[in-house]
Amino acid sequence: MRKIMACLDVGSDTIKLVVGEIVRKKLNILAVAEASSKGVQKGIIEHPNNVMKPLQNVIQKCEEVIGLKIRHVLVAIPASQAEYSVVTGSVNITNEGFLIEGKDVIRVLQKAVKSQKNDDLEYISIMPSGFALDDNRVVKDPKGLTSKVLSVKGVMVSTPKVNVYPILSCLEKLGIDVLDIALLPIGDYFEFKTKITEDKVGIVINLGDETTTISVFNKGILTNSLVLPVGGRNIDNDISFIYKVSLLKAKELKENFALAHKNMTQATNTLEVTNNNNESLTINQFEISEIVMSRLDEILNLCKKEINGLTKKEISYIIFTGGLVEIKDFSILLNEIFKENSTIGNITEIGARSNKYGSCLGLLKYYAYNAKLKDKDYSIFTIDEQQMLSGAGLGEQSESIIDKLFGYIFNG
Repeated sequence: MRKIMACLDVGSDTIKLVVGEIVRKKLNILAVAEASSKGVQKGIIEHPNNVMKPLQNVIQKCEEVIGLKIRHVLVAIPASQAEYSVVTGSVNITNEGFLIEGKDVIRVLQKAVKSQKNDDLEYISIMPSGFALDDNRVVKDPKGLTSKVLSVKGVMVSTPKVNVYPILSCLEKLGIDVLDIALLPIGDYFEFKTKITEDKVGIVINLGDETTTISVFNKGILTNSLVLPVGGRNIDNDISFIYKVSLLKAKELKENFALAHKNMTQATNTLEVTNNNNESLTINQFEISEIVMSRLDEILNLCKKEINGLTKKEISYIIFTGGLVEIKDFSILLNEIFKENSTIGNITEIGARSNKYGSCLGLLKYYAYNAKLKDKDYSIFTIDEQQMLSGAGLGEQSESIIDKLFGYIFNG
């Protein structure tokens, strides 16, 4: 069975949907779509009715590219007020020869969750740090090994129900089944994880539209997070106020004209715009970059300050991601403030090479990792649909679907 999954990220600025397939441990993008978000504040759905149209929009766009109906998705949710609990569990192995199977992994994880589950919060996921066997060995994946008792220790993630239920309700109205939900920071980590991150303590910082999320990972396990109410929207507001232009125009100037560091600008580089009073303005690149740089400097220094309160352990790496890092010359300012151990996430997947897709891309990999751990096959499409997607048995129609996919990847 082909491993095809779709991940949905409902952000304050845009709603994003990514459909991808894991082939030989590599993620191949089949379709990506986004639409301007409405009714969402700081990553939380405040007005569900306003979300429905853009939600339908991204789903239909991906369906047009793939040529198949999307009925199942993985949903990414923000880390706002998330809680992290260390949990443990043990189960007896009753299989012949005490051979551990995927179903046993599922049972012991369920046992660990039940030991600490809080009815006031919605359980999101459990990230196992290791599975213990009778001989005191601790392994990452116990399948195929033998033991009379299988134990697990890990971190259970829970979040307020208000973070989860609104999007589930919207998708239910659209006839979309939610296969799983996961925190955005987990996706950020899995998109950029390396051998180094698997053995060290580090920080992943997502600079979003209305919020900045700082997350602590200890040997690949999410242990703490903090969501700050600052992001790219603050820069838009600054530009809008100073030049008296709309927020939409301010965002466009930030993304396409301003630089993250004023020292890299050209004084002669100007742009003519019309403000809200229908007056013509000449905007200098140095001046607008100075505005952007000032706010980015504030946000990055705030992150630097807050990190110390999240963990006392030695930090080996800091990875920055999110749409805001796409501003040109962001790396120059980052190196001035954080200096050592900080990097910008590098998206390599063809068809989604922007950090704004990082969370979705990583969560597709996270879902594949969990499915393998539990020895479960998965796909959002049936076998017959997968054959249609690959062009099998479609005759003349098969060429049009393949053309859509290649046209999207190389021209979209």
